[in-house]
Amino acid sequence: MLDYILLIVPVVFIIGSVYYAYKTVALKKHSRKRAVTRQIAAFVLVGIMCVLGSLAVSAADGDAEAAKAGSDIGLSMIAAALATGLSGIGGGIAVGNAAPAAIGATSEDPKAFGKALIFVALGEGVALYGLLVSILIINKV
Repeated sequence: MLDYILLIVPVVFIIGSVYYAYKTVALKKHSRKRAVTRQIAAFVLVGIMCVLGSLAVSAADGDAEAAKAGSDIGLSMIAAALATGLSGIGGGIAVGNAAPAAIGATSEDPKAFGKALIFVALGEGVALYGLLVSILIINKV
């Protein structure tokens, strides 16, 4: 029963925080920057809840060796998710800045298309490296 509660509570909390942030920005009560800051804090809080909840459930089983193995697997999955997520965010920021500049350079000089495309692809490479690192982390477990 505790397993299901630990699965439902973070999902409800995240959906509630997204709804609250949307409503406060839509009703002009708070700025977008403040809403994003609250969302990041909510995601960090849910992440901490999930880690502590998984440790509590594995400790409740009573087998210390299995609890350690379970927490090792869980933390490696969190590390893989962070590697993929943060590199995806970084790649998105890089492409978001490089692509408009590449379009502008191509509109001024059509011969610059190849050079501009390389810079956009370099930004996407960051996300691919994060994905490769997470695949290596998952295969190590």
